Amino acid sequence: MIAEALKEAIAAMEEGRVDFHDALLLYEQADLLTLGQMAQWMRFQQNTDPVVTYAVDRNINYTNICVSRCSFCAFCRQKGDRDAYVLERSALERKCRETLDLGGTHILYQGGLNPDLNLAWHESRIRMMRGLGLHVHGFSPPEIVFMAEEAGLAIEGVIQRLMNAGLGSIPGGGAEILVDRVREKISPGKASTSQWLQVMRTAHHLGLKTTATMMFGHIETAGERMAHLFAIRKLQEETGGFTAFIPWPYQPGGTSLTSRAVGGTTYLRMLAMSRIVLDNMGHIQASWVTQGHHIGQVALHFGADDLGSTMIEENVVASAGVHHTISRAEIIRLIETAGFSAVQRDTLYRPVTRNPEGGSQ
Repeated sequence: MIAEALKEAIAAMEEGRVDFHDALLLYEQADLLTLGQMAQWMRFQQNTDPVVTYAVDRNINYTNICVSRCSFCAFCRQKGDRDAYVLERSALERKCRETLDLGGTHILYQGGLNPDLNLAWHESRIRMMRGLGLHVHGFSPPEIVFMAEEAGLAIEGVIQRLMNAGLGSIPGGGAEILVDRVREKISPGKASTSQWLQVMRTAHHLGLKTTATMMFGHIETAGERMAHLFAIRKLQEETGGFTAFIPWPYQPGGTSLTSRAVGGTTYLRMLAMSRIVLDNMGHIQASWVTQGHHIGQVALHFGADDLGSTMIEENVVASAGVHHTISRAEIIRLIETAGFSAVQRDTLYRPVTRNPEGGSQ
């Protein structure tokens, strides 16, 4: 019975797309290699060239002070804690100039929900980064919802002001699992499912591209993981504004949320399902920063067509005790030894050309 159902699910994908029932069946019942083959088939339907992209950027967290206090976060601090901080403007500028010197094209710019930082403060930092020539990929949906509530503005008004200051795109952080049962338990002080989706919908309608993410492997069920994917797929059908999807497993070190870290097999299953379900998503990114170089490389045969960023700086995952690093030379080597051509990209997945001095243009 299960074998016949699996055949029907596989046929549904080959003939068009899987529905929720088929997706859940595949995730729970298909063997790992079958899922990988299906995902890779779908990957080459969407991106026919044997190319894997990567980025050179820096993750800058402008503050670790956060009133949300999510149970899965090892990075946040309360105001007054010994290691609480707000990044000084001079330090931000120095980090940006270092990024440019290393051939970086953009800044992934996020932080905690800090009530002491108003919208004008954020606008001035965006203007400075844009003035240096960097694309600003900044502010997750929960940050934007928080800004709107603090400023007494609509979400559209906040996004428009950030765009006017130079915001170039929005990262998909804060998605966790887009099911309110889960969110109410692990991040009750943060944006709801509908608010997260509304920020992305609004950004897309304003012409701003965004990414989408999933943090899995804590209290959610398999069905809730699939619900998350289908929520993303539905919004992508409506707007077409997502450039990429990035799933990564929860890192339990130093947090109050008790859960065992999922292994590479579970990660690869979820990655493959992301490609299979998100048949309208251009790019699926592998998470070497949580899985390490070798699983990241294997992920390129499980539907991923992007190996993420060299991450000149990364703080949030490192706060949970996970410390993987990579150089431009190493990320290229991983891609090429996996059988693909490596191409540097920017946030919007456009190829980046390098000048003779080693920078980017």
